[in-house]
Amino acid sequence: MLTCIIRYDIDPTQKENFAQYARNWGQAIPRCGADLIGYYAPHEGSSTLAYGIYNVQSLAHYEAYREKLANDPLGRENYDFAQREKFIQRENRTWLKCVSKPHGTAQ
Repeated sequence: MLTCIIRYDIDPTQKENFAQYARNWGQAIPRCGADLIGYYAPHEGSSTLAYGIYNVQSLAHYEAYREKLANDPLGRENYDFAQREKFIQRENRTWLKCVSKPHGTAQ
């Protein structure tokens, strides 16, 4: 299992647009095959950092998921929404794998 963490730098005057973007992905991402953990918007502290976090089985699975997402009507609409409204200033993906057991699980 791999975890993708997307770090977004967003326009702080357009937090509601980012929240709508996140809600849209909340529908499209699971439908297209990834395990969405969640989208996180600024609340306290930084007004420009936001995150999206989801799991996929492998990088090969990720490629298939991305193709489904690109062909999903809400996925395409959400990409266009972000491009049109320009509330995302920067986006970086980091891929991680869990190397520990969850808290409270016997080693």
